[in-house]
Amino acid sequence: MSFKDIYAGWQADPEAFWMKAAEAIDWVQPPSKALWDDNVPMYEWFKDAQVNTCYNAVDRHVEAGNGDRVAIIYDSPVTGHKSKTTYANLQTQVASLAGGLASKGIVSGDRVIIYMPMIPEALVAMLACTRIGAIHSVVFGGFAANELAVRIDDATPKAIIAGSCGIEPSRIIEYKPLLDGAIELAQHKPEFTVIFQRTECEVQLGNIDVEWHALQAGVTPAPCIPVSGDHPAYILYTSGTTGAPKGVVRPTAGHLVALKWTMKNIYNVESWRCILGRLRCRLGRRALLYLLCAPDSW
Repeated sequence: MSFKDIYAGWQADPEAFWMKAAEAIDWVQPPSKALWDDNVPMYEWFKDAQVNTCYNAVDRHVEAGNGDRVAIIYDSPVTGHKSKTTYANLQTQVASLAGGLASKGIVSGDRVIIYMPMIPEALVAMLACTRIGAIHSVVFGGFAANELAVRIDDATPKAIIAGSCGIEPSRIIEYKPLLDGAIELAQHKPEFTVIFQRTECEVQLGNIDVEWHALQAGVTPAPCIPVSGDHPAYILYTSGTTGAPKGVVRPTAGHLVALKWTMKNIYNVESWRCILGRLRCRLGRRALLYLLCAPDSW
């Protein structure tokens, strides 16, 4: 279908157009309509639905018999590390981390900042948050303490998930001192932090720090928790170069429908070609796109 045909269909009946697009998502409770405009200019999409992002990105593919398919390929040109993660293994990792977060009191609606390098665990952290309805905000690993502190004060997270370091071609950047400095600067204090120790730089943990694997030891894996269509999926901050960073809130249902729809109709990528999320630049959003649309047309 050409873009002209797509535009014609949208122009003829936009409500029917987006309700048709919503059929590609697995809903706990399907939406009764697409657009809610009773609070203009604050338009809302699919807000009476019940859905879970992690289920759509991971669990439904395992249940469809594709658990042994590769979900993520990690290939680092800096460290030389390579790995492949199947959907079944990803589901296990995400459910375990989500269970660990839940055991520490994270519930639906809580905010979690993710301050990590571009490694598979960053994606696991995002999906773990969406699995239990927590609202995550990715702050690129290595941001200065002051910039991270501003985002901590705005998002008021209950927890922060961080890597111990980032690795560049000529140096290792320790994240823990930056994280500690940010928490000291911020008015809001998180209840705890989760630290993923990378072998290249293991750090000493403080009073509120919990090691990534220790957090998950002995916990019950968390199931997917349905959230309303207008439940915030994540907060995306601007750079803040013109003042205080602005947090853009992405509602869950509209985000899911738009991601799924754009892969075919904007990027012209068929579902069967969306298997592999290569974790390079812009890790989280791109990888979630791939995971979400794979692999339902094999």
